[in-house]
Amino acid sequence: MYDITKQQYQECMLAKAYASAVQGVDAQTITMEVNAGRNVAAGKQFYYLLGLPDNVVKEGFQRIEAAIKNIGYEMPRLKLVVNMAPADIHKEGSAYDLTISVGILAATKQIAADKLSEYLIMGELALDGNLRPVKGALPLAIEAHEQKYKGIILPKQNANEAAIVDNLKVYGIDNLVEAVEFLI
Repeated sequence: MYDITKQQYQECMLAKAYASAVQGVDAQTITMEVNAGRNVAAGKQFYYLLGLPDNVVKEGFQRIEAAIKNIGYEMPRLKLVVNMAPADIHKEGSAYDLTISVGILAATKQIAADKLSEYLIMGELALDGNLRPVKGALPLAIEAHEQKYKGIILPKQNANEAAIVDNLKVYGIDNLVEAVEFLI
């Protein structure tokens, strides 16, 4: 696994990953900006989620933290600010878990951020890092194609639905480990 030093913690940065908000039969790209900064004392809040997330999105942090730890990575006690832009669109559901997870891993320099801008990434995490299917794979894939992403990364159970869209690479994965391995 990746070892991160105290100095690297202090040099953490901003990472961007991309998801999509499904609204009926349409979807709109959501930019997930994850900023990792200063150390936070034990017992203090260190995670902030911005951009009109509903309660399910907010609860996702518990799934994300458990999944990251359970696959052998660190969930550092750094101030983590996740901005879901544009801020005026209501974000609903658990499908943002995977996007936020890889954003956190990139912002804390546990994985490279190089490929994040090339893919639309969606998936609900289980506590062990496995993925559960998401709703609206077809509109997500259409949005990925229209926005000219290299491909879409989503749960394997959604891959066939997303593959209906021509000229879009669909990467169906089973878990967070596969997403990390694909992105590094």
